[in-house]
Amino acid sequence: MPTLFQSRPPFALNALNALVASAALLALPSAWAQPLPKATPESQGMSTERLAVISSTMKQEVASNRLPGAVVMVARNGKLVYSEAFGKTGRADGSDMKEDSIFRIYSMTKPLVSTALMMLVEDGKVQLTDPVSKFLPAFKNPQVSVASTHPVSGVVSYKMVAANQEPTLQDLLRHTSGLAYGELTANAPVKEAYAKSKVFLPTIPFDARGMSPSEMSDTVGKAPLAQQPGTTWEYSLSVDIQGRVVEAVSGKRLGDFLTERMFSPLKMKDTGFHVPAAQASRLAEAFAKDPLTGVANVLIDVSKPPANDSGGAGGVGTAGDYLRYCQAMLNGGSLDGARILSPSTVRLMTADHLGASINTTTNPGQLLLGVNGYSFGLGFLVRSQDGLAPVHGSAGEFMWAGFAGTFFWAEPKEKLCAVYMTQSPSPLRASYRRLMKNLVAQAIN
Repeated sequence: MPTLFQSRPPFALNALNALVASAALLALPSAWAQPLPKATPESQGMSTERLAVISSTMKQEVASNRLPGAVVMVARNGKLVYSEAFGKTGRADGSDMKEDSIFRIYSMTKPLVSTALMMLVEDGKVQLTDPVSKFLPAFKNPQVSVASTHPVSGVVSYKMVAANQEPTLQDLLRHTSGLAYGELTANAPVKEAYAKSKVFLPTIPFDARGMSPSEMSDTVGKAPLAQQPGTTWEYSLSVDIQGRVVEAVSGKRLGDFLTERMFSPLKMKDTGFHVPAAQASRLAEAFAKDPLTGVANVLIDVSKPPANDSGGAGGVGTAGDYLRYCQAMLNGGSLDGARILSPSTVRLMTADHLGASINTTTNPGQLLLGVNGYSFGLGFLVRSQDGLAPVHGSAGEFMWAGFAGTFFWAEPKEKLCAVYMTQSPSPLRASYRRLMKNLVAQAIN
């Protein structure tokens, strides 16, 4: 059966089938099912009383108008021990947030797409050492924009030099490809190239969905790189390009590939790249203005299928769907009899792929949580030691988050998965992520 959010409409339905399908879609909110089997916290080594601290804290944040609303889910040993919705959806109708509310997950799309690329590695179709240009010719013979600062005036200038090597698929997966984000980079020629081609829109952050897949790969491939490939961790459009590789190799649109290989097997029925009209009332929204800065919140329009399925920031989904993905990865790549990856591949993805040889002037943990003590694997922020990071967690955990405030993490040592969903693209994002990790950890008996 197709998921609700296919990347393109199903081919044909007769009138009767269309009516039946519409009725089923409209009935879904009242028929919402738990994403995992439910269990009492105590039966899974957690405390009901201490989990209640999450509830009281989130209710206070909503009452203080720092958040419009949120959904939090926690699973341990594969059992749902905590699930609660708070506040409002942020919609004009004043509707309450529900556990099956739909969210723009932005960069939490990235782990899903990195998982898809690793499926192709398991299929024998690609290798991590393959240059990106093997599949996307525009990435052949890249140029790097190198900055230099005048020692007296302090003026920054740039020159183009040939890349020492081409970016590989591993570089895409670990953000060492030399690509950048127009929203984040200080490299002026790179930012200008992205803006000129409209892969970077200053008015709508992280919206690269308006161009065709080929336009995106050609545009990004022909733009200068911000770093020499394989040398520096820089958060970037790398996962959008991973999506283009998946399409080039599989011959399928990214959303279709994900539906076939991940969303359908894992029963992630509300995950995709747009929200159809029948489900629009379930979509959560942000405050019109950020409560901390007063700046207007501008989120991507997910009401219709995009020109390309943006693997870096274009996804939508529910907390329950993402919890099922998280649990599958925590299980070593399988859930309820459906296997999407092998345990060995999951271990490879969640290992440290930066080490001491990659420049991490911008630490991955700073970007996500505002702290050091983390590294990066193949699609995830990863933790190599119990200590160092000033936030609860343990060696082996992996996680990522999204621009609009969403966050998930998996902690193998504690057999724990957690998902936090909201629509709040605020500078407070990192603070809420740390808060969630600490509040869940303190509830472990």
